Amino acid sequence: MRRKLLITGSAAIVFAAAGCTTPAGPASSTSAISATFPPGIASASSSAEGTVVRFTSGETAVDVTIESDNPTTRDFLSMLPLTLSVEEFAGREKISQLPRKLDTDRSPGSDPEDGDLIYYAPWGNIGFYYDTDGIGYSDQTIHLGTYDGSVEQLSRLEGGDVTAEVVHQQ
Repeated sequence: MRRKLLITGSAAIVFAAAGCTTPAGPASSTSAISATFPPGIASASSSAEGTVVRFTSGETAVDVTIESDNPTTRDFLSMLPLTLSVEEFAGREKISQLPRKLDTDRSPGSDPEDGDLIYYAPWGNIGFYYDTDGIGYSDQTIHLGTYDGSVEQLSRLEGGDVTAEVVHQQ
């Protein structure tokens, strides 16, 4: 019994002492992301709204106009330029996985429509919707903008490298 108390007491002292030490490096915070814009965007204080992002593969280009200024659109723009791959998903959208998840804090959900580029928070991917029949509002689906292109053009983005880059800012 005495040995058990000695071991328990020693463990408590070690854990208490460990809690009193300071971290070796600077503290990090994941609650807020301060997005910096790519060279085509004047500054992080500029509005993302109206920015045009071009997705290009070979001779095919699909332009997306960013329609809102929120943490998710700003974080997305801060990642550009990017090289992505696009694939078909469920006969409703073309999707692409981003290298990391975007900041979604204070970004509103949406009820997607055909022609929308969205960010799906749980999976960390963007999606070009072309058949939203039966899809409703979700807090997890964040509207980034609308694209100017056909389903045929979206299909030509599949199977190879796709470059996403800012081509214009309002």
